[in-house]
Amino acid sequence: MRVLHVFDHSIPLHSGYTFRSLSLLKGQRALGWETFHITSPKHSAGLGDKANGALEDDVDGWHFFRTPEAPKAALPGLGEYRLMQALEQRLEEVARQVKPNLLHAHSPVLNALPALRVGKRLGIPVVYEVRAFWEDAAVDHGTTTEGSARYRLTRWMETRALRRASHVFTICEGLRGDIVARGIPAERVSVIPNAVDIEAFTPGGQADPVLQAQLSVTGCTVLGFLGSFYAYEGLDLLLDALPAILQQRPDVRVLLVGGGPQEAALKAQAARLGVQDKVIFTGRVPHSEVTRYYDLVDLLVYPRHVMRLTDLVTPLKPLEAMAQSRVMLASDVGGHRELIRDGDTGRLFKAGSASALAATALDMLAKRDQWPAIGIAGRRFVETERNWTRSVSNYIEPFTRLVG
Repeated sequence: MRVLHVFDHSIPLHSGYTFRSLSLLKGQRALGWETFHITSPKHSAGLGDKANGALEDDVDGWHFFRTPEAPKAALPGLGEYRLMQALEQRLEEVARQVKPNLLHAHSPVLNALPALRVGKRLGIPVVYEVRAFWEDAAVDHGTTTEGSARYRLTRWMETRALRRASHVFTICEGLRGDIVARGIPAERVSVIPNAVDIEAFTPGGQADPVLQAQLSVTGCTVLGFLGSFYAYEGLDLLLDALPAILQQRPDVRVLLVGGGPQEAALKAQAARLGVQDKVIFTGRVPHSEVTRYYDLVDLLVYPRHVMRLTDLVTPLKPLEAMAQSRVMLASDVGGHRELIRDGDTGRLFKAGSASALAATALDMLAKRDQWPAIGIAGRRFVETERNWTRSVSNYIEPFTRLVG
């Protein structure tokens, strides 16, 4: 089986998207399949000055075909059209070269539509894997609003791609339900759940005293978040809850590891609340150093806001925390409820409520004797239900049937 994957972006860029992509590729290769990989023009744009213009390159032992950055466009929608044009042309070149049995297009729909056109011309089955809906991501980024003309057009494009694909994959039951509700036959939609590579994670270690001193958290109780600072992550809610937590637990500090669009707003919010000396922003850290920062955290917090994106999509971070037997609390959005069993593998609080977050955090901090059992339950959950071998096995039947 020869599978040509169409990605939005890939390593060396680091994101939940690229980490999931690598895990899927490793899983498919473990099945004995050959995988080939092409990225859209957005990958080259994401690298900025680091993009060298090469049409092919190797990263950490993986070979990628690249699509040059598309020309800039002033008119709304023209940039996306040019992007799809460029990807379609480059994808056809690569497909004719590597002769795949199947095209595997991954979100967004800007990858799926070019893949479907190329697949039709070359007689190659196309599967489409939905990680999130582009229109919902655009709402969070502030580039459109739900129900706007652009939102409806994007939703129409998404549904059109779903109907034309030979098979649809997605990452969770929430998205699967939405896809089936659009009229896609249930038997043509399979879930490849987010998972973790168990071998890559070990139960959390001891905090590094040098790093503790460097970040001024020695002797403190640390609530932490490691990841990208997007609005939907709800980090503003965590800061809103902090004053109430500090009234009862003045030893608490909030450690925010990473960066993103909300970083400046969060720093301003901390200053406005008068807690800037209780919140530590580390900036982005090398991937190889992430575990050292995890080891500083007593309680991980995932306070996502309620919106279609967070209700439908399951995140990867809570699974990584469970794989390390770490203890977490999270908002009760749909994506979290699908992963976290309240009181067993973690705790859930009412989404959007700073008082509920504060009360749940204080309750958990008062019951540290329960933490070992929560850590063990979380690790067991990912070992038995959310490992990549089990997830990737869901490709076998649809792929084999399509390729014949």
